Amino acid sequence: MTDPAANANIARHLARMAAAHPELPALKIPRGRGRAGIDYLTLTFAELDTEVAAWSARLAAAGVRRGDRTLVMVRQGLPLIASVFALFRLGAVPVVIDPGMGRESFLACVRRARPRALVGIFFARLLSRFFRDAFGSVEVRVAASGSLTGRLTSPASRLPSPSSSLPVALCAPEELAAILFTSGSTGTPKGVCYEHGMFDAQVRLIRVTYGIEPGEIDLPLLPIFALFGPALGMTTIVPELDPSRPAALDPAKIVQAIQQEGVTNSFGSPTLWRKIGAHCAANNITLPSLRRVLCAGAAVPATLWEQSRTFLPNGQLHSPYGATEALPVASVSADEIDPASVSGACVGRPVPEIDAKIIALSDEPLANLVEAHVLPPNSIGEIVVSGPVVTKTYDLNPVATKLAKIPGASGVWHRMGDCGYLDEDGRLWFVGRKAERVETGAVTLHTEPCEQVFRAHPRAARCALIGLGPRGAQTPALVVETTIQGDAEARALAAELRALACAHEHTAPIAIFFFREKFPVDVRHNAKIHRLTLAQWAATARSYENP
Repeated sequence: MTDPAANANIARHLARMAAAHPELPALKIPRGRGRAGIDYLTLTFAELDTEVAAWSARLAAAGVRRGDRTLVMVRQGLPLIASVFALFRLGAVPVVIDPGMGRESFLACVRRARPRALVGIFFARLLSRFFRDAFGSVEVRVAASGSLTGRLTSPASRLPSPSSSLPVALCAPEELAAILFTSGSTGTPKGVCYEHGMFDAQVRLIRVTYGIEPGEIDLPLLPIFALFGPALGMTTIVPELDPSRPAALDPAKIVQAIQQEGVTNSFGSPTLWRKIGAHCAANNITLPSLRRVLCAGAAVPATLWEQSRTFLPNGQLHSPYGATEALPVASVSADEIDPASVSGACVGRPVPEIDAKIIALSDEPLANLVEAHVLPPNSIGEIVVSGPVVTKTYDLNPVATKLAKIPGASGVWHRMGDCGYLDEDGRLWFVGRKAERVETGAVTLHTEPCEQVFRAHPRAARCALIGLGPRGAQTPALVVETTIQGDAEARALAAELRALACAHEHTAPIAIFFFREKFPVDVRHNAKIHRLTLAQWAATARSYENP
């Protein structure tokens, strides 16, 4: 490429904002508290662009080259944003792996990705020396400060000006931009190959779908989503949240940040926003500055849809639907939700430029859509999607790519791994993960429609449908996250849940119940229940049956 106007590099969005709105705050990082509230270190777009320029120069001096796979192991906020945009700026390829997936899975992902460079905190660099087998491909190591009290490692006086730094690399839309690993909640984590054009399309579709405007203020409760703020021209407020323990967040601190900074946009999981919503309800708090809350990572429960109407007087709760491999796919708002539905979770209509279809359930590779057998409206099957944000391959994993991708005349179709259906109005409904469906031999049960029935019980707000035995001859059962005091209480609760089951045809086969104090969930969102893990646990756990 030789024409800068045709550059698809996602880093150019930050440079453009720095040129157009240099004094607009780009990033605010909490560094303490006082009588006036939260004390933030503030960087304007011009300062953030300078920070990124300094990092691109430092990375290049350390030996990071265009196209280098570079493992990113840094703190949230400024280190994450500055290092990733600096890598984009160089044309290098950030590799992002969720550390919460566990040590062995994490090391296996590093081994598969084969990064040449590592940008990381001291512990990450030490880890790379200790586990030499996994990190054997790493030739370049660059330190990233974990401090949030100033810029990354250099005082402002030593930062080079943008004019003296390397320019934004010219990248074609189809050039590899990043490798983002899936969480592996229902299988082995896989590296998803993102092209620069896909990131560009994501920014465009998110802006159009939600009407996001430059100058808005964003509070992302998932660190990776902080990368969208600079590209969309929003001020990013770094939350007081430990990303390794998201469920431990203090909702009062999040509410204070929203109120103090006039936050207009926020992304977070249903688990986190239920805590924030409950805090607002208990303290009679509303959040009038918020225009929208984007809630994803798992199906949004009916109680949260209802509760959002009270704490968002001037905004709405939205649930974007998608996956690491394709985001956004569809979106639904609170006004479109029927909280009494037990037909699955409506995830809305596909966003602009996205096509969605339902195909017959299959666990085998599919060569084309004809072989896939597209189903008519209201038929449950597997969700497949196509469009400019749909990724084409998994990194160095042809078997997974063949299983998840369907070649098409106008582009690749991605198999979401989710079951669902399209209704007559073109709305997409999610009924559960394909791997978590329960097949008895007589019927197929899906998690979301079944769990919706039981979530009506005050003690079953979090529950999980599981299958006991081999697929095709499974016995359905329900696990409820609750504390039980003795067998008598367990038997009484099981009887109440069985009565709920008998009130609906699709839950009538569920007569076995388990109770567990805490569910295994994903670290990224703290919302996706590991149902397959629960099924293994239930094989030897105490059950309560009500025929």
